[in-house]
Amino acid sequence: MLKRAFIQLACCIGVFGCCLCSYVNTQNAVTRLRLEIPILSSELNKLKEQNNRLKYEIDLFESPEHLMQLARCSEFSHLKYPTLQEVFTVSETVILPKSPLEKEKSLPTLKWNLAIGAKQ
Repeated sequence: MLKRAFIQLACCIGVFGCCLCSYVNTQNAVTRLRLEIPILSSELNKLKEQNNRLKYEIDLFESPEHLMQLARCSEFSHLKYPTLQEVFTVSETVILPKSPLEKEKSLPTLKWNLAIGAKQ
């Protein structure tokens, strides 16, 4: 009888020890993640700042004043805006499959403007 009670007590202590170890490991993992949050947050803030700086540089580069300066440069002198005679418009009609309840309808025509080439 005493032997059986000792075995039951040992099993209970063993299960309790396993549960305690599992709980401590879970808490360690949570603590590790909590320590990583400020590091990742600062990296995210740095990336947001860099993104804003790059957006500002893109806006400066695409500003009309800068584009006009580039147009005056000799390396871009061959580029020009196409005239109306050089623009070709392609019309396209989209037709959806007909259902028995709908009457035949054609959708509005789509237009695509294409520049057909630059003269040198």
